[in-house]
Amino acid sequence: MAIIDFHRDGSSQPLQFWKSAYRDDYVTATSPLARRLRRLSPGERQEEARAFIKLFFSETSNDQRLMKHRLAEVSRALRKSNHYEHTAEELAFGARVAWRNHSRCIGRRFWSSLEVFDCRGLTEPDDVASRIVQHMKDALGDGKIRSMISVFAPVSADRLPVYVESPQIHQYAGYSLSDSSFLGDRQNADLTRVVCNMGHKPPDPRSAFDTLPFILRDTKDRRIIYELPESATKEIRITHPNYPSLEQLNLRWYAVPCVSDMILSIGGIEYPCAPFNGYYMSSEIASRNLADIRRYNLLPEVARSIGENPEGSDPFWVDRTLTVLNESVCSSFSSAGVTFVDHHSASEQFIDFHKDEQSRGRRVAARWDWVVPPQASAACPVFHLPMEDHHPVPNFYRNRGSDGLKLMPYYGDNYLSRLGRNRDRVWRLLKLWRRYPW
Repeated sequence: MAIIDFHRDGSSQPLQFWKSAYRDDYVTATSPLARRLRRLSPGERQEEARAFIKLFFSETSNDQRLMKHRLAEVSRALRKSNHYEHTAEELAFGARVAWRNHSRCIGRRFWSSLEVFDCRGLTEPDDVASRIVQHMKDALGDGKIRSMISVFAPVSADRLPVYVESPQIHQYAGYSLSDSSFLGDRQNADLTRVVCNMGHKPPDPRSAFDTLPFILRDTKDRRIIYELPESATKEIRITHPNYPSLEQLNLRWYAVPCVSDMILSIGGIEYPCAPFNGYYMSSEIASRNLADIRRYNLLPEVARSIGENPEGSDPFWVDRTLTVLNESVCSSFSSAGVTFVDHHSASEQFIDFHKDEQSRGRRVAARWDWVVPPQASAACPVFHLPMEDHHPVPNFYRNRGSDGLKLMPYYGDNYLSRLGRNRDRVWRLLKLWRRYPW
């Protein structure tokens, strides 16, 4: 473990946080997290809390008396301190609905089976890191991956909690070499430099698949790195039964994709430390991680290993190589007994999810450019499915200026009059106008 102070002046004083919602009224914080968080006015926070509590009771007990009592309780807490505490049941429901609402995910068919672990009582970095390591072990199990989320302390009125800075818990390093070549994952070049400057020692010799430590920031905004033990990871060697020469490339990938830098927003309360995992879709690894120019850019090497000529005049070497690489990932994960899904099955599962949501009177928020698989896109049924992102909450986001900007309660699933629909549309536009950095 290594620790450094992030403050430029060397101080370790608690962070200043904003006092109210909008541009001229808040104290600019020094924390990168503070700049990422959505800035809600008291009225907006009240609205999101009311909408969430009503949704919770409508989909669970439907007890109107208890709902009114809980709404009054939450409203009093927000008026007093601009904050309230979710019950364990509300937290679990909110985390599952956030997954159900997230427009960039194709794998939402099993949203209700997400295992939610309430870790709000863990506030020290070492305790948070230990829980994250245990999360990785539990998610992996014997290879049958469990979809899980560990939710830590939320942002309170005047204090930022411990959170994970690393985009994923398990990631591979990226090294710029002296001969201007590159080794490893280009996406993680900056992250690799940061952890090495903090004391992380890469293996000798270095490889294209060296596991990085993950980074936490404590309540004083200092970075702390934690090594991920081998017992919490599993890597799968990528091979193909019909192309033994592919094995000479020594390709591999990790089993559990645990996203750790997204902020979970439930009923106006932000949880910046809520690492969650599902399992891989094969084309994420084969068609994106290993093939993208900004990632490993291995398509020409894989092509040569299977007898294709990337320098020739036939452009379809790309298609054939991608198909073989996808087959390799599927075959390798299957042989290792690790849960995965191919892009055709994932596409069919999303169609089932879409039908199920429609049958329950709920519209599906979805982004076509994220949901449609990168491999054989037009052959997947989701390619022809009209999609719209109406940015509902609860949800996950990374930054208030991008994917968090338009998040707000969505009332389109309710039966509104024409006047009600127009009023809702105008109110959403007004809130969005106030959020823009004019």
